[in-house]
Amino acid sequence: MDRRSVLKNAGIAGILAAGAAPAVHAQAALRWRIASSFPKSLDTIYGSADVFASAVKRMTGGKFDISVHQAGELMPAFNVVDGVQSGTVEMCHTAPYYFFGKNEVFAIGGAIPFGMNSRQLTAWMLEGNGEKLLNEFYAKYNFVVMPGGNTGTQMGGWFRKEIKSLDDLKGLKFRAGGFAGKVLERLGVVPQNIPAGEIYQSLEKGTIDAAEWIGPYDDLKLGLNKVAPFYYYPGWWEGSLHLSFYINDKAFNSLSNENKAIVRAAAMEAHLTTQAKYDTFNPGALKQLVAAKAKVLPFPQQVMDASFKAAMELYHELDASNPDWKKIYADYRNFQRDQVLWFRFAESRFDNFMMGQKL
Repeated sequence: MDRRSVLKNAGIAGILAAGAAPAVHAQAALRWRIASSFPKSLDTIYGSADVFASAVKRMTGGKFDISVHQAGELMPAFNVVDGVQSGTVEMCHTAPYYFFGKNEVFAIGGAIPFGMNSRQLTAWMLEGNGEKLLNEFYAKYNFVVMPGGNTGTQMGGWFRKEIKSLDDLKGLKFRAGGFAGKVLERLGVVPQNIPAGEIYQSLEKGTIDAAEWIGPYDDLKLGLNKVAPFYYYPGWWEGSLHLSFYINDKAFNSLSNENKAIVRAAAMEAHLTTQAKYDTFNPGALKQLVAAKAKVLPFPQQVMDASFKAAMELYHELDASNPDWKKIYADYRNFQRDQVLWFRFAESRFDNFMMGQKL
């Protein structure tokens, strides 16, 4: 799918919002389903799909109705991509790195350790080559991809014991999302891939020793501070998490040009709304966690340095073993180098100054 060609038709969204599109209203009513990888209780990340579905319905005057189904309702959280690929559902909303077992490239579509922050990643996806390269790759899985939100930089998770050195990671059973485990296991960690709804119980029972989810707002909802006191930052494996809508290619290609444009516009609305919600809700939630005696700590420099080294070694190995990875990762990293250079002069300098001021 050529994103830019779809955007040429995006003006229809504004016309529809004004209620002046009889040609679209004359089309037959459509009903689709979204299978989410997230529980409904997490209104931010699950809510991305709700925002999308509501936008589509609004812009089509109710003629295109999409129902959203939480993880486990239609299929398990980690089976939603299979559902879209087979055409069981028209689309899903998920974190791409959950499916790196199919191919490590899926992780690039979501988050890789020491990857781009949310603004940088959105820029690569939308104005760089990100979506173009990923859609070429995803064609073999029978779906197209559209942006589904971004969480921003995540926290490093909740630990039962303090992490003072690399030795404290040895043998640690750590719930970490998807691809991060491939780096963590090089540090002696035993990664566990557990859906959000099962994290609290696993920590409470001692099945795992630590867990990361996203950040303060969602973590407070999950109650993770009640079963593990040490809250580490940053989540270096998720400088940002780019969520995705995967849409079955036959279902998408059957849409009119107007509805394709509407789907695209709705995805962009969901993408921007999700990031705004996390940036709005996380500060207050962090204050609540600190008031509840959470011990908020940075990862030791030794851990950060060793993690970076392990990640770079992994990427080098994947360059040699996975042609799909090598092609897309090279473009990703080249884009990131320029972004880091720019942010160093403007964003970073400004942010660091403001953090030292009394507002």
